[in-house]
Amino acid sequence: MPFLELTLRCRESEQPRYETALDDVGALAVTMLDADADTDDEHAILEPGVGETPLWEEIVLSALFPHDTDALVLLAALESFDAGLDWSQARFRAVEDQDWERAWMDQYVPLHFGARTWIVPWNHDLPEGADAADAAVIRLDPGLAFGSGTHPTTALCLQWLDGLAADGALDGARVLDFGCGSGILALAALKLGAAHAVGVDNDPQALLASADNAERNGVAARLDVHLPQDEPPATYPVVVANILASALIALADTLAARVAPGGRIALSGILHGQEEDVLARYADAFEDLRADRLEDWMRVTGTRRR
Repeated sequence: MPFLELTLRCRESEQPRYETALDDVGALAVTMLDADADTDDEHAILEPGVGETPLWEEIVLSALFPHDTDALVLLAALESFDAGLDWSQARFRAVEDQDWERAWMDQYVPLHFGARTWIVPWNHDLPEGADAADAAVIRLDPGLAFGSGTHPTTALCLQWLDGLAADGALDGARVLDFGCGSGILALAALKLGAAHAVGVDNDPQALLASADNAERNGVAARLDVHLPQDEPPATYPVVVANILASALIALADTLAARVAPGGRIALSGILHGQEEDVLARYADAFEDLRADRLEDWMRVTGTRRR
């Protein structure tokens, strides 16, 4: 059936109030987009840092209501709920229903990283010509959390893990994926030869998504997921953290303590221009530090000093 869609622009600081009001008057769904981004920009969604939910300075909010909703009555209800917000900018249109999952899947295709790593939608086959016998295939439904492989920050980490596997550094290793999102990096490590992985995220929804994706990939018994406060103390030969530069800097001591002497770390979610601050923060604990770039994003890697 069709829906009535309400769309408006707002500032980041106003977003919680607008969303609360829309939910209160019966919105079936509320979505957020970067108001300044191209609608085709697949890089518009950033992974939150630990303990934060960053949004853009200007946001486009869209809310769906039943098709027979009276727009004027809806506006009156919204103004009554929060008269301090500017509802005059709201725009309405009728939108037809569609199979949203199928529409999303049509846009999400198998992706190749490094020599062996493939991220494949759960209902797709490997592309023709791929070496199925040697491929490390992660079948993913990333709809619940950040991490589908399409964003450069994730791609940089997948390429790094694939390179470690080529050197034998993942064989039988324990891996920590800090800020695990959909679990994609932990799953890739397991498929590339790691014996066990631990995923940590401050979002319970991410932990559910990681566990679900691990089950889908047949590695649930080899993946543990925890909220940061519940993470058991341990060190790992391989640690990957795909969060944001500000969080990486704030968590430098915590992450350094998770890496075993001689172990490897990869840090991503760093915009070009921010890498120097990250490199400086990790220099005391790590050697062989380097920064690699993909589009506007950087990955910092290093080896824990012994």
